[in-house]
Amino acid sequence: MNDPTGHAPRKQPVIGVGISTTSYDEVVGCCRQWIDNRRAHDGRTSARYICVTSVHGLITARDDRGVREILNSADIATPDGMPLVWALRSFGVKNQQRVYGPTLMLRLCQRAGENRHRVFLYGGREETLGELRARLQAKFPDLQIVGSYSPPFRPLTEEEDLMVERQIADSGAEIVFVGISTPKQERWMYEHREKFPGVVMVGVGAAFDFHAGRVRQAPAWMQRNGLEWLFRLMAEPKRLWQRYLLVTPRFLPLWALQLMRGRAHAAPWQA
Repeated sequence: MNDPTGHAPRKQPVIGVGISTTSYDEVVGCCRQWIDNRRAHDGRTSARYICVTSVHGLITARDDRGVREILNSADIATPDGMPLVWALRSFGVKNQQRVYGPTLMLRLCQRAGENRHRVFLYGGREETLGELRARLQAKFPDLQIVGSYSPPFRPLTEEEDLMVERQIADSGAEIVFVGISTPKQERWMYEHREKFPGVVMVGVGAAFDFHAGRVRQAPAWMQRNGLEWLFRLMAEPKRLWQRYLLVTPRFLPLWALQLMRGRAHAAPWQA
């Protein structure tokens, strides 16, 4: 049930990272309330940020304390993959469903159009952003996309970073979708949270490429059965083989160990 105050949903620890026990409707409702609060000049001095968290993100956080801190500090960390959904259910969150980044982006864009919330797109190639903007505007005619930026495939210089900060601030954006790879997008949101008071930043990963039509999404039946990794591995083997064959398999024994230790009965995470 949505909290009318916009408080973030509770989190359940999964191998050391707090994952939000939430839903699409709750996340969209929280974002609307946060933006309404900002428009009412609630005095918030930092941005909100939402991470859509996969098994790959969890294992990265397991290995990197900085990434773990970023995920645990997020206002919301959604269960983006079915293994996380199954883990949450095994820990007692019986009705947990997947909150998938590309679908969440569309839900938020629909609501943004209805409520005249201003949107900025950060990430992707220039040609991807052009196609993405066109497709989102066609799908949601009332959506206000007030700017976009395609970062280079290298760290930004200090001057470039300041330029992007000014561009986002001057645009009046209220939602910033961040579409770069994990954990780069999480780091970017965390490092810029003090730059955009009251703005909602949402890291949506490959959603830019999916919605621009540059990369195919896995069929729904594969997504429901936790086989999206296989589809993506077959589509992009050179880029993704290490992630899916060396990194993500480590999740299963860690999940089993947490179950054996009785962590499922621990108090919900408090970020």
